[in-house]
Amino acid sequence: MTIHVVQEGDTLTSIAEQYGVTTELIINENELPNPDNLVIGQSMGIRVPDVVHTVAEGETLFSIAEQYDTTPNRILQNNPRVAVDETLSTGEELVITYEGDEVLDTLVINGYAYPFIEREVLRRTLPFLTYLSIFTYGFTPAGELIPIEDEELIAIANEFGVGPIMMLAPMNAEQAFDSRIAHDLFVNPTGQTNLINNIVANMQAKGYVGLDIDFEFVLPEDKQNFLNFITAVNERLDAEGLITLVALAPKTSGEMTGLLYEAHDYPTIGAVADLVLLMTYEWGYTYGPPMATAPLNNVRRVLEYGVSVIDPNKILMGIPNYAYDWPLPFVRNETAAESISNQEAIERAVLHGVTIQFDEPSQAPFYNYTTAEGIDHVVWFDDVRSMRAKFALIPELGLRGAGVWQIMDFFPGLWLVVASQFAIT
Repeated sequence: MTIHVVQEGDTLTSIAEQYGVTTELIINENELPNPDNLVIGQSMGIRVPDVVHTVAEGETLFSIAEQYDTTPNRILQNNPRVAVDETLSTGEELVITYEGDEVLDTLVINGYAYPFIEREVLRRTLPFLTYLSIFTYGFTPAGELIPIEDEELIAIANEFGVGPIMMLAPMNAEQAFDSRIAHDLFVNPTGQTNLINNIVANMQAKGYVGLDIDFEFVLPEDKQNFLNFITAVNERLDAEGLITLVALAPKTSGEMTGLLYEAHDYPTIGAVADLVLLMTYEWGYTYGPPMATAPLNNVRRVLEYGVSVIDPNKILMGIPNYAYDWPLPFVRNETAAESISNQEAIERAVLHGVTIQFDEPSQAPFYNYTTAEGIDHVVWFDDVRSMRAKFALIPELGLRGAGVWQIMDFFPGLWLVVASQFAIT
């Protein structure tokens, strides 16, 4: 895949002619919201079809995959629109391979979704995933589960051969992480035993293949209690042939202090869990100063510390799938950024006629604009360039793969990088 960054004077037609492809292909692959009004600095992935199959009457996705010694999901990765209903039309063209695509590594990719995800977005994303983590089950101190509507998502995941992962988090009625809920469980041995029994029963009844333990803001004094809980869960799940995944805050050393970090002990938790997700995002966040959500320089620092104390083959790198728009000037404890999709970031750039810039240290795009009311804004987002830079760290550091928070919006730039460079296990 070649990445093209729009320059002054570029048109979609001139770009297509430059690479010998059709404008329709570029529009479809990148889901361009602005084909007739490109923005200077906007990036797009360009792939040139190599093998193209014309669907004959009676052919299925499986029969075509067998013909080319590939998999149905691989075909769906190259033709995401087909995944919506998995129906093929006679005469329809499917791209089987693209010129220059090279598998650099085989990855595990976990995608996080809420039960209300648009089903079309879910179906288009599942061909790129190993696991689907469904957010989230809560619990009481007595160990009773607070359930979610997950049956339909599990069924759809199974259609694509994607393993559903049950998520567990100490959330309060306002859907915020609550340190006290976790603590009350940790000091209640009977409640813990009951919760683990209920987890296993639920996983077996619904066909979950693993558990994602997402305990954020654990009290520092509960550090050992948290490890004991993970150990007890892992021992039980391991006996049942199920996976234990633990989400960990983005630490750059073992000496970091604070509610977010202290109980997340990388070496001890990494030694127990089957997989860990290092949440290498939220550097730029709703109430924080404007910056990239996952700047590459900071992501690298977290991952380099991670691989120094955890088996790299257990580590999933966190990948953000959202952007932020901050009003300016930024005032701490007052300014709140708006969370938007990466595609919406492009649409706003078009609306305001701006030039997109690219920050080299963070390897992330951004731009400034001014509203009709005279309010200045800055938007930091991700594109195909920043995604390729992030994913390059996985083979470099020998990581197991990635975890995408979250897949509620389909992000073409992310999945173009995955489809062009990696195989999904």
